[in-house]
Amino acid sequence: MFKSDLLKGKSAVVTGAGTGIGKAMGLAFAQHGANLLLAARNLERLDKAAEEMRSHGVRVKTLAVDVSEPKDVRAMVGACCSQFGQIDILVNNAAANFIRPSKMLTPVRWKKVLDIVLNGSFYGCIEAGKAMLEQKNGGSIINMIATYAWTGAPGLAPSASAKAGVLALTRSLGVEWASLGVRVNAIAPGFIDTPQSRERLWPTEDIRSKMLKSVPMGRFGTLEEVTNLGLFLASGLSAYSTGAVFTADGGQSLGKGALEMMETLAVVRTGQGK
Repeated sequence: MFKSDLLKGKSAVVTGAGTGIGKAMGLAFAQHGANLLLAARNLERLDKAAEEMRSHGVRVKTLAVDVSEPKDVRAMVGACCSQFGQIDILVNNAAANFIRPSKMLTPVRWKKVLDIVLNGSFYGCIEAGKAMLEQKNGGSIINMIATYAWTGAPGLAPSASAKAGVLALTRSLGVEWASLGVRVNAIAPGFIDTPQSRERLWPTEDIRSKMLKSVPMGRFGTLEEVTNLGLFLASGLSAYSTGAVFTADGGQSLGKGALEMMETLAVVRTGQGK
């Protein structure tokens, strides 16, 4: 679909890159010529992912990073610039989430999710953005969010609130930096079929069936369908797009099926249906 050298000469940072969408995004970038700095808290997973990406002939570095710590994020961007000479692409993919009725939330749980999702994305945008602005040759920041950033979702108040904040951040920086050559966009995946989602979101056939009913296309998305958006936004193909959200959810967020699905999931996962 894309030219194999689409990102040749570019340097990208991907957070939460050890598994799932983050790993798939890094692999897609590597396949299209980008050098990579992979960041996550679990260095062992990162190193395994890096070996797979190096097979495509690009340079790949790994770094243990807690995105909720500003100093870690500053070091992450600095490491990319020192290793590869610049930073051209940042994918803010690190996340934290859990399903729990809001009346059972604790300040600790609330803060943990917001620190990683909202604050972590902010730190990444600011540090990468400053470096890109100083380089004066443009750059692309991609924030991973979710459609419940604007629909809301029962049982997911911390994550929905954090993702809504990242959405506002994306739009604000997208406008602020548009004339300076740094683009900031977001991808909002729906239900993407990964080993992690099978284990955490639809561990039984009954839950899987109910969740699929909420998706107008009648199927879960694939990692390739998300990484194709990532490649588009990371490259010059999307040179006129900034402050935008690209949704890949099979139409799920457009109907009442979204609320029905989240209510079903919240009930099953918290044991209220027993």
